[in-house]
Amino acid sequence: MSESTALAGLKVLDLSNLLAAPQIATTLADFGADVVKIEPRAGDPLRRIGVQRAGASPQWALVSRNKRAITLDLDHAEGQRVFGQLVDTADVLVENLPAKMLARWRCAYDTLAARNPRLVVVSVSCYGRTGPYADRAGAGTLAEAFAGFAHMNGEAEGPPMVPSLPLGDTLCGLSGVIGAMIALYARDRGGEGGGRGQHVDVSMVEPILQLLALPLVSHDGHGPGPKRMGSRVAGGVPRNLYRASDGDWMALSGTTDAQVGRILGLIGLDSPEFRTRFGTSEARLAAADELDGLVASWIADRSRDEAIEAFHTIRIPVAPVNDLSAILDDPQLRERASLSTLLDPTMGELSVVAPVPRLGTTPGRHRHTGPALGAHNAEVLFDWIGLDAAAVASLARKGAI
Repeated sequence: MSESTALAGLKVLDLSNLLAAPQIATTLADFGADVVKIEPRAGDPLRRIGVQRAGASPQWALVSRNKRAITLDLDHAEGQRVFGQLVDTADVLVENLPAKMLARWRCAYDTLAARNPRLVVVSVSCYGRTGPYADRAGAGTLAEAFAGFAHMNGEAEGPPMVPSLPLGDTLCGLSGVIGAMIALYARDRGGEGGGRGQHVDVSMVEPILQLLALPLVSHDGHGPGPKRMGSRVAGGVPRNLYRASDGDWMALSGTTDAQVGRILGLIGLDSPEFRTRFGTSEARLAAADELDGLVASWIADRSRDEAIEAFHTIRIPVAPVNDLSAILDDPQLRERASLSTLLDPTMGELSVVAPVPRLGTTPGRHRHTGPALGAHNAEVLFDWIGLDAAAVASLARKGAI
C-alpha cells in the first residue's frame, strides 16, 4: 500500500456486518488503512440482501470497497486461534455483535484488550453497550425514531417520517470513524494514558441526537416541545423548499436581518411597513407564515432558474432540489470529482461518492469494490501472521476458513 496515504500502516479488523458499522472500516480503508473484512464461510448477509445487479450486490460493492476479505469460522478452534493471532497485530477492530456472540467467539473488549493492550475496539449497537436497552436489537431506522428525528421530520399536519435513506447508519459510521481516530491519537501521543488502546462505544441513537441539539437546547423542558414544520425551522424565516412556475423546486435559506432586507427589496416589499413587520428576527417569527407565503408567491410566478439567479444576485443562499440525474450532471460536482466511477468485475461501472473529508496532501481514494468471498485468505494470512500456503491449505481442509 502506498506510503502517501494518510493511514498507511494502520491495520484494521472488520468483524462487523450489514451497513452501519462496516462503514467505519470502509472510511479508514479509503484513506489507506489495511482493512481486513472477516466473514463467516457463508459470507456477510449484505452480499444477499437489497437490490441485486448481475447477481451481485451494489451495497456490498460499496460498503466493502478497498477492503481485503477473508473467511474465518470463529466457532472452530482453529478459527479462533487464527483470529487471536490477527488481533495481536491489529490497531483497530470494528464489531457490532451481540454480547452472547462476543463471549462465544472470545472477542469481548476485555478479552481483546488483555491480548493486545494497544488495540482500539469500536463497538456499534443501537442504544449503546450500557444501560437498560443495551441488549435490545436495533437498526438505523429505530434510532431515527427513538432519538426524535422522525418526530421532527415531515409536514406539520402529517405523520412523523423517517428518511428514505440510511441516515442513522451513515451518521453512526461517521461517528465511529471520529471515535477511532481520537482513540488512536490518544494511544500514540505518549504521556498519561498513552500507549494503550481503548473501547469506543458507538450507539446509533446518539449521533441522531446530535441532529436535535438545537431544538433540545431551545426547549425549556415543559410541554411536548418543538414539532415538525415540514421544510421550515422554528428559529428562522424564510427557510423552506419553494415550487417555481415550471414545477421545479428550490431551497432558500435567508434568515438574517440583512438577508431579509435584501429579499424584501427583491420581491417589491421594501417599505417602512414591511421592514417594521419583517425586519427583525423577533418580528418576523411572529409573522412567519405571512413572510414565507410572500416569498413562495414571488417564486411561484417565475421559473426556477430565473428565481435562483435573482436570489444569487442579491447574495441569498439558494439551490435547486436536485434528483439523482441532476447530481450526476452538475458541473460543480464534476469539477471537484465529488462522484466517480468504480469498475466492479461483476456489475461493471458503479457511481460512487468520493471519500470525505478531502485532504490536500493525502486524499482518500477508491481502489476496488467489495471483494469476492474469501478472496484474500492466503494473502492476508501470510501478510499479517506469516502463514504459508501449506498452513492456509490445512485451515481450509479443517473447515476453519
